[in-house]
Formats: sequence, structure tokens, C-alpha cells
Amino acid sequence: MERKGLAARSSGNPSPPALGEGPRPVPPPCVPSGGGAPERGQAGTAAEPAELIRRAHEFKSQGAQCYKDKKFREAIGKYHRALLELKGLLPSQEERDARPASSAGVPKSSRLSEEQSKTVEAIEIDCYNSLAACLLQAELVNYERVKEYCLKVLKKEGENFKALYRSGVAFYHLGDYDKALYYLKEARTRQPTDTNVIRYIQLTEMKLSRCSQREKEAM
Repeated sequence: MERKGLAARSSGNPSPPALGEGPRPVPPPCVPSGGGAPERGQAGTAAEPAELIRRAHEFKSQGAQCYKDKKFREAIGKYHRALLELKGLLPSQEERDARPASSAGVPKSSRLSEEQSKTVEAIEIDCYNSLAACLLQAELVNYERVKEYCLKVLKKEGENFKALYRSGVAFYHLGDYDKALYYLKEARTRQPTDTNVIRYIQLTEMKLSRCSQREKEAM
């Protein structure tokens, strides 16, 4: 009998109460840890989207004034502050691609109205374009960073003239003449008479011609 009781207990089946014992109390159901409601005041209060957008717009305006005053380093700081205010209001492209269609989570942008979403994207485009413009004013230009900012703009607004032109300039100075010519020609379709675009197209075509000539001579 003792062995049977041990086997029952070891297999997870409780043994019946002994003679004379009352019915055993039923154990309460398990509650998963962390499943309770959060205590009041546990979550921190975040700024409202409208306030974040207002602050971002203010920093962007300050950056524009610094740019006009030729204080390019200060302008870069202001534009970065503006982007920091907007961080998290809209999901990144990677997050949008990774989110399944049946996701139960609420998108970050769900708390923004359509008008607010457009405002956020417009501020982001202006800031990245302006950051590229500031970098191009430096004595030693970081063309890799210029390219990065311009491509961010083009992901959101593929026909943006400034981003197309500056992408072409960046690729030219990075030595990727094929891509430079592509972006410069795309820019020319938007503004056919822009002298800077025309000049860089001519420079790029000269570089490509020289590269082609060297390849022929090496054969």
C-alpha cells in the first residue's frame, strides 16, 4: 500500500484521504507572475505627441537661424535635438517591415493623427536635408555622412531635389561615379536648368570617361 501511495504521488495523482479525514481543500489556481495589474504611478508619464512635435519644430527653427548665421556646428546640434524629440513617434522602416499583419501590438504611430504624422515626416526631411547642407559647409566634408542623410530623405521622399543633388555630390566625391551620375540625372529631371547639377554631371561624365579610357589602355 505504501508503494502505491508513493507511485501515485510521484505520478502527480494525489492519493485519496485516509479514513476519518475530511475532504482536502482544493489548491487555488496558479496565477502567472507579472500578470497582475500595475500599481498606480508605476509607469512614468511621457510627453504628449503634440508637445514633442512643438519642441522639435522649435529646435529645427533654431537650427535654421544658426545656419543663416553660418554657425554650422551649432545648427547641427539643433537639428539633432529636433530629431531626438521625434524619436519613437513614428516606427522605423525596419519596424514596419518586421511587424506581422496580425500583430496584437499597437503601432507607435497610432497615437498620432494623420496631420501629425505628416508634420513629423516633414520635420525629419527638413532636418536631414539641413544636416547634409551643414556638413557640406565644413572644411573637411564627411561625404559618407552626407550620403547617409540624403538617402534617409529619399526613402521618405524619393523626388526630393536637394537630396538627389547632394547624394550625387556625395557619391562623386566618394568615387562612385555611376551612382553619382544616376542621382545627378534624377536631380536634373526635377530642375533641368540648375547650374550646379549641370556642372557636376559634366565632372562625373569626365571621370567616367577617364576611367573607361584607363581600362582600355590596361587591356
